[in-house]
Order: sequence, then C-alpha cells, then structure tokens
Amino acid sequence: MLGLYGNYDVVVCGGGTSGVTAAVASARTGAKTLLIERVGQLGGQMNFSGPPGFSFAHLFNGRQEQIIAGFAEETHKRLLDEGHALPHMLVEHRSHYTFSYVDPDWWGLLVYKICREEGVELMLHSLVTEVIREGDVVKGVICEHPGGRSAVLAKVVIDCTGEGEVCYQAGAECETAPIQILEPSTVAFTADGVDWDKVVTYIHEHIDDFIFNQIYNPYSKWTDEKIRQRVMEIDDILEIGEVMGYLGFKKRATWTGEWHNKSGVGFFLMPKEGRILAHFQHSSQEDLCDCSQVRGITQVEVECRRQNMMAWRFFKKYVPGFENAYITRTCPEARIRETRRVMGDYVLKFEDIRDARKFDDVIGKSAFPTGAKHAVNGRALALEHMAVPKDMGSNDIPYRVLVVKGLENILVAGKAVSADRASHQRFLQQTIVTGQAAGVAAALCARDGITPRQLEENVSELQEILISQGAILYGTH
Repeated sequence: MLGLYGNYDVVVCGGGTSGVTAAVASARTGAKTLLIERVGQLGGQMNFSGPPGFSFAHLFNGRQEQIIAGFAEETHKRLLDEGHALPHMLVEHRSHYTFSYVDPDWWGLLVYKICREEGVELMLHSLVTEVIREGDVVKGVICEHPGGRSAVLAKVVIDCTGEGEVCYQAGAECETAPIQILEPSTVAFTADGVDWDKVVTYIHEHIDDFIFNQIYNPYSKWTDEKIRQRVMEIDDILEIGEVMGYLGFKKRATWTGEWHNKSGVGFFLMPKEGRILAHFQHSSQEDLCDCSQVRGITQVEVECRRQNMMAWRFFKKYVPGFENAYITRTCPEARIRETRRVMGDYVLKFEDIRDARKFDDVIGKSAFPTGAKHAVNGRALALEHMAVPKDMGSNDIPYRVLVVKGLENILVAGKAVSADRASHQRFLQQTIVTGQAAGVAAALCARDGITPRQLEENVSELQEILISQGAILYGTH
C-alpha cells in the first residue's frame, strides 16, 4: 500500500556531500526540507564510499587564492576547532594541489548535528524508486523503506544521488561514456600504525622511484626537478602529501604476481585523533563496469576487495614503514567515479575550464583540471587530454548546469551536473559547491512559486544568499 509520507517545499534525494549541503542550504533559506538517503549514514563519498583521498582539497587555486568556502569552509573550521581537522596546507611546491584535511568520520558525525540545528528532516534507509510527474513537471518521488512504500511530494526536487538516478527515472536526457572508457571504480581502505619516519627516509633515499607532479600545471614554476629537490628537504609526511611511486617494488611485484597492476602504488593521508593514517583509494580499480547497473556495481564490489587484499600484502612485504601497520577501516561500498551526466540548460565544457571562463550566473568556482581521468593502466591516471585553468586561476560554475533540460521543478547537484565528459564535476569539493547552490535555488523557487528555469532570468538573490552563506563567487582569478 502506498501512503503519503509528507508534503515539503524541497526534497533532496541522496545524503552524500552534495545532498547534505543542499538540504542545509535549503533549510537555511527558509524552506521546509526533507533529505532522503538510501542508507543510514550521511556523507557519501566523504566517509561512506570514501574519502576520495584528499578531503578537502583544491579549495585554493594555483595562486593560493581561496576559491571554495561556504559549507566546505564551515565544516572544516568547526572540525579544526574541535581537533578533528588540520589547518589549510598551502605548501609552495604543491601550490596548485592544496590540502585541507578533515577526519572524514567526524565530518560524518558533524553533518547530523548541523541538520538538527537547521531543522532538516531526515528520511533514512529509504530508496527512491519512482518519480511522480505530471507532464514535464516533477511533483515528488516514491520511496521504498522499512514498513512499505511512501509518496513524498515537493515543490522542488533536487537529485543528489550521484548517478542522476532521479533525473533518469523522470526521463531526463543523460549522457554516459562507452563502457570501454568509463572511469574505473574503487573500494578504499585506511591503515594506522605506519612509521612515517621510515616512509620519509625511504622516499629521500629513492627519490627517483616516486611521482610528485602527476597533475602537471604549465603555469607553475615548479618543475619535476625543483619539486624533487624540495621534497628532499622535507621531513614531515604532511608536507609531501599524496605519495605515489615505489616503482621498483611495483615492477618486481608485478612480475612475481604480487601486484595486480590495475593501478599505481601509493596512498593519501588522513588525520585521526592526533595521528596520521594512510588512506588507500588507488589500490583497487575495476574497469569495464557500468556502475549504474547492478551487474557492474556487483563486479566492482567483489573484484576491488580482491585487489585490496593483494595490495595490502604488497605493502606489508615490501614498503618500509608498513611492517607494523594494520587496516582500520574498509569503506562499506565502492566509490563510483563515473556513470551518468544529466544534461541541463548549459553544458560545462572543456574550454570553459581551460580558459578559466567566468559566467554571469556564477554559483561557485573550481580550479580542478579538465580531462584528467582514472584508467586501468598501471599508473591509475590518464592525463593525455588534460588542461588546467589558465594562469593558475579558476573557472566559474554557472547556475544553468543545475537546471535539468526538458523538466520542471527539479534540479541536479553533485557528480551528475551538466557537463561534457572531460569536465565531469565529480570531485568532492565541487559537489559541495553545486549542492549549496541547488539548495538555495530550490528554496527560493519554492518560496516564490517559480520553477528553477524561471529563476535563470534573475539569479541576483541566489548569488547574494550564497555569499551570505560564505560562498566565494567573485574577487579571484
């Protein structure tokens, strides 16, 4: 039997990084807001299927101007004040790849607190299975959950599922790359007990065995040689940041069958109660899987855990500093890098990012490269068609990428926003930017009785509220 769960101004589908941010922003703008999440844990790629190795990262452009603040800065500061984050790390030799580390598990706890503070209603363990439509107008969604099925009605729905599931069910135009080139997905895990002095010593003694400049920025003065020289002077693993390499060990282990060679060898860092943990989100990669389909995601979940067991045995056997290390957490589900992109009233393009383009309907910024893709090639990344924002600046993200083409009363935020494949806005900091904008926009539409498409005619109040909520829209390169 189908019951009515409730009637809301704004319903956010998906409680990951974009969804939590959207729901909080909506409630703060005055809307009666419901956040629907298919599991019991909020946070998505931050703390459930991730973190993606660098949380937060790229809040600053290559000139070390802060370009992303808003909900990301708010949660970073709150966790920093409580001892669960590290200060922004503006390390010169990583000027275009900055870290602002948070403890992802504490971030996941904090967002529940913020939702309670702001009056966001939660509907957990609930899966959106259908969309309620009248013509091209989205009226709500139907969920399956413990106890049965319910209809949830809304003035505006926001799809923050990551894979564009709600938009897809509503009949939106979507794009998906051929399965042969879809980015591989991964299952991440974390380890403690690492002797970081031994790790740094080995890096110094085998500097040519490591890769420090994967995301090459032609506008930066830091060449490979200069970066290596600087790393030789560093004793703190946090200043080194991402570690990728161990090329000699990798070659030997691949030959003996002790490494799967579907990715490079390396790890990121994670703060935890005054300690530094190693976080592995490149140690497993499974390709030729469409994770918007059940067979594909099942294959990823199974195969990546097999690869992770092999990877951990490799680290314990070969890598100095990991002799007494131990795994502390394995993410409950795979981190899906690429499936659908929902087409909107504007499609963010490769040239927009390369040229650091600015838009009149700006709702946020990004300095992440375009065209860089994960691949099963033994190196983890394919960078042949990559470009970075010119002059170490940033590109604007326009409001129109959130407005779903051909449908009314629905917005999309997070990974699935409207972009060409090269410009896929899937990275955690980008999902928070688009989530916050979608939440404010939806609340304004619900208040004024207009559609998200009609809001395109004048986004000045949207921009003013975003700025009042801490977002950065202007004043940077």
